[in-house]
Amino acid sequence: MTTVLDCVRRIVSALHRGSRLAEKRVGMSSAQLFVLRALSQAPALSINELAQLTHTHQSSVSVVVRRLVEHGLVQRRKASGDARRLELKLTSRARAILRQAPDTAQQRLISSMGRMTAAQRRQLATLMQCLVRDLGAKPAAPAMFFEDSSAI
Repeated sequence: MTTVLDCVRRIVSALHRGSRLAEKRVGMSSAQLFVLRALSQAPALSINELAQLTHTHQSSVSVVVRRLVEHGLVQRRKASGDARRLELKLTSRARAILRQAPDTAQQRLISSMGRMTAAQRRQLATLMQCLVRDLGAKPAAPAMFFEDSSAI
């Protein structure tokens, strides 16, 4: 049991350190930086596409995007081919920030899980779901890691 708890502590600690580093270097939370990095992978994305790319619930990523739009780092526009579709695009200011920003712990966590086999990910998911259920964690969509920060 100690090994499992130590691993959980190390993961939380790495995420926390990553968030502090992002705030120190570029003045934003690691969740905000993580979303900017994801948006930089395509010319424009919808909220749903961004949620898929970040492996995050749509409502959680919307909260982060709203703050980024308010601070002039992301533009929200109607798609040229479909006026019903809203697209998100990085501003030049956001691109400048990304050039000096560190990698996020979220990116490293996703990369690490990507190196697991599908069977290993299913096993991990099953065990994590048991822990979450037994902890009595809320069933609502969780916020992105450390988005409750005071950064932008």
